[in-house]
Amino acid sequence: MEKQSDLGFHAYIRGIILIGFALLMLAFIITGNITYYIAPTMMPFIYFATGVFLLLGVIQIIRSTAKGQEEEELCDCGTDHNVSGSPITKLIIYSIFVAPIIMGFVLPDKLLDSSVAANRGIQFGSGILAEQAPNEASKEEASSRAEAFLNDPDAYYEQLETGSKSNDEEHITVEEYYTEEGFNQYYEELAEEVLTKGSIVVTEENYLDMMTMLDLQLERFIGKPIEIIGFVYREPEFEDDQLVVARFGMTCCVADASVYGTMVTTEEASQFENDTWVRVTGILDQTEYNDFRIPLIQLREIEIVEQPESPYVFPRFSF
Repeated sequence: MEKQSDLGFHAYIRGIILIGFALLMLAFIITGNITYYIAPTMMPFIYFATGVFLLLGVIQIIRSTAKGQEEEELCDCGTDHNVSGSPITKLIIYSIFVAPIIMGFVLPDKLLDSSVAANRGIQFGSGILAEQAPNEASKEEASSRAEAFLNDPDAYYEQLETGSKSNDEEHITVEEYYTEEGFNQYYEELAEEVLTKGSIVVTEENYLDMMTMLDLQLERFIGKPIEIIGFVYREPEFEDDQLVVARFGMTCCVADASVYGTMVTTEEASQFENDTWVRVTGILDQTEYNDFRIPLIQLREIEIVEQPESPYVFPRFSF
């Protein structure tokens, strides 16, 4: 009878723990805070895990009843199902599983911020950093664009907007993207599309694509207007007129999150504290940082904005 009671108690505790994990994930899903920790592509797995944990928890609680234990006592597997170890050992083992549930409900959900960026380091652009020097023709074109912008910025933007076009057609599949030929084709087509539009508008949906495109073909876009939203971040060695507009990119979960940023130079840099969300518009240029060529935005306008509903950015192509 004592052995049966012990088995029932432990089955009941395991059932409560499983249901606790299911309720914790359900709370994250309902509040939307699950996006702080998991990429959207992983949500089907979260739904599946929530359902499985709930089902297994209910099964464990049913097994904890006297009838359930009688069935287990009749098991002819030759194994002792009783839980071994001292009460202290059992308490420590269960505490390992209970603690995350309690902390998940009690602790506030927090976004990754500049303190995390400082620990992980920042990748300028997409991190690919292609070492392609601009040719003389692109230098002359960039110089001409920059001169036109400085002489009459409003007219420069109006001319670009007049000649802009849009094309959202998908050209390659996910499988093709993950080949060298498909990768190059995708960013070549994206570059042509952006050049046709005349200006670079970086959104949540195309953020990582744009960063990669600029790394691969930066010389083609020098002198082009650019608009981007992100949080302010600074490295300790930055000059007073330098800041980075950054976003956290996530493939699977916060464990693989990386910081992707674009350098901005402005005399107003000191007015914006780290983690301030801003919208930046300006002219794209290039500079060197730690001996790498990186994109640089020569500021035209900067304004404080509300934190986006989806503060992280995600790869467009993922399985």
